[in-house]
Amino acid sequence: MSSSPARLHVILARKGRRAVVFRRGPTDRVATLLWDRTRDTFTLGQWLHGRIYWYRADLSPDGSQLVYFAMNGYWQGEARGAWTAISRAPYLKATHLMPKGDCWHGGGLFDERGRVWINEGYGHMARPGDPKLRYGEAPPDAGRFGGECPGVYFPRLLRDGWSLIDRPKQAGISAIFERTFRGGVLRKRFHAGDQPVNRSVYYESHVVVSGDGAVADHPDWEWADVDGERLVFAAGGCLWALRRGDPEPVLLHDFNAMVFEAVRAPY
Repeated sequence: MSSSPARLHVILARKGRRAVVFRRGPTDRVATLLWDRTRDTFTLGQWLHGRIYWYRADLSPDGSQLVYFAMNGYWQGEARGAWTAISRAPYLKATHLMPKGDCWHGGGLFDERGRVWINEGYGHMARPGDPKLRYGEAPPDAGRFGGECPGVYFPRLLRDGWSLIDRPKQAGISAIFERTFRGGVLRKRFHAGDQPVNRSVYYESHVVVSGDGAVADHPDWEWADVDGERLVFAAGGCLWALRRGDPEPVLLHDFNAMVFEAVRAPY
């Protein structure tokens, strides 16, 4: 196990109680897990020897499909070293594989009808024999934030109930988003460029503003969102939940001890 905590990112399905957790660590290993948010149980999907750019990923509204952009550097392989894929969440085995060959653009978003918009950029190749995709229209903010991670992640945040309140472009913070919850406001700061230890070029930190105006800074929360009546957040390789009125957060799962496990997708 690495001496550094696992890094986590989560995508909540907009309808139903499914979510997908991305768990990275060591640097060249990433796993996906299905999170049943009703029972707070976690089921391993698959591991990838490579990297998944989770800010360019999305879940279909019901959480049954995953679109993601990944890179393993095998440039002569079928996927040309970097690719966009659609799979059955939480697995990574592609039902649709779109080789890219570079790390510019890639990934995509699902619309409310389960159709997918692909962050095309310089273009993908289709895999012969794959079923025909149901393409959706580009999100309203496509192109506004560039073609890389913010170009997919920021429209996803706006779609899912966050408000963009500032783009300061100072101190490494490129955007600040907010969303309200029962008891206050959750503020998400998106950093770009100032790469601290155990963080990527793009990363997040968070602030909670309570109803009485008290401000609590949480620079260690690498992901956070509102899940019904609770805040859920990732820190130190663990997933936590905090309900209004609770003095301390509840540990939902510790992902640090995970090691590679070969899993075949059931399709």
